[in-house]
Amino acid sequence: MVGGRARARCPRQLADDPEAWTEQPLADPAAESVRFIARALARALAGQGLSLRAAAAGSGVNRQAIADLLAGRSWPDVATVARLAAFTRVHLWPESPGCFRNEDH
Repeated sequence: MVGGRARARCPRQLADDPEAWTEQPLADPAAESVRFIARALARALAGQGLSLRAAAAGSGVNRQAIADLLAGRSWPDVATVARLAAFTRVHLWPESPGCFRNEDH
C-alpha cells in the first residue's frame, strides 16, 4: 500500500491535539499536506459562502468525503483535491514540503 503503515491512522490522529489538528504543523509530510489542503479548502468555502452540500454538488465530490477531508478523518486522493480546486478556483495544493515551516499561504 502506498504510504505504508502511516496511513493506518487518519491525518488528525497524527497531531498532538487532534481537536485542533488544522492549527498545528504536523511532522508527517503526508499528513501536513492534508492539513494544508483542509485549511485552504475551509477558507475557500467560507470565503465564497459555500456549504458542504453546495461544494459537493458543484465539484462532484461526495459531501461526506469533503467533510472527512476538512475534519482530517481521511486521506484525500488526487482526483478529489483536483475537483475541489477546480470548483472553488482556489489553489489547494501545497507548493512544496518547505512551505510547511512557514504559515500556510
